Amino acid sequence: MFPFEVFRSETHAANLLEQVRWREGLRCPRCRSESVIKYGSYREYQRYRCKDCGRTFNDKTGTIFACAKIGLDRLLFAFYSLLRFNTSIRQLDAELDASYRSLRRRVEQFARTLDAPSLNLVGPVEIDEVYVIAGLKGRERGQESRSRGLSKRGRGSYADDKPPVFTLVDRGNDQRYVVPAKSADESTVRLLLADHDEEPLTVYTDGFRAYDPLEEDDAFAREYVVHGDGEYADGDVHVNTCESHGSLVRPWLLPHRGVSKDRLTPYLRAFQLRRELYRKP
Repeated sequence: MFPFEVFRSETHAANLLEQVRWREGLRCPRCRSESVIKYGSYREYQRYRCKDCGRTFNDKTGTIFACAKIGLDRLLFAFYSLLRFNTSIRQLDAELDASYRSLRRRVEQFARTLDAPSLNLVGPVEIDEVYVIAGLKGRERGQESRSRGLSKRGRGSYADDKPPVFTLVDRGNDQRYVVPAKSADESTVRLLLADHDEEPLTVYTDGFRAYDPLEEDDAFAREYVVHGDGEYADGDVHVNTCESHGSLVRPWLLPHRGVSKDRLTPYLRAFQLRRELYRKP
């Protein structure tokens, strides 16, 4: 169960940070020395001094919470609300009465620290793509307004503010991945499927032409359904799990009212973490 008491005050949040950060032992964040002694306090945080390099530090030094103008309890609440309720930064700004610019910087910094998905595929694998709105939010001040990416039907690209987001489902280990890309072409598909144990790797796709070259490669065994012909499943051959998982991507981005394509990856990493937590017992 989540320790909600950390939201009561910064002292409770500081105690949690101390327990989590030094769970494997206290070390200097600069020289990694274990010769560290307590050296007073800094507000609610324990202060330390390294005997080797002589530098002082506290529990927040070297983390995304360092030098933050927003209290640790409110930052943890913002991170929890983002993952649990997909709360937008603008709404968090209103709820927490914090600087929008500072809050956005910390939330996006938190999202960037999340691990990138490591695609070590076991197989069989489903792969599909979805196209999302992601333009140049916050970088076009004073310029002529642009048309929205999804005003045009069909497939898009990174340059057209409609980048593809690939969804992969590994049936061998029940892992699901969401990976943004600049284009939906053969090179991108091969890069996503490069690391796999099984040879050949069975790949289930739809009839999109970017997957056609996989049929001529001995490293892959491609089977597909053609949606244009009304074919959506043929026994085990389908991409329904991918489409189900990919259908959650647009609702995830919707509350943030247009994510910049430069920052699309961190938001999707937060989405990936949220879905992994939801699927755990």
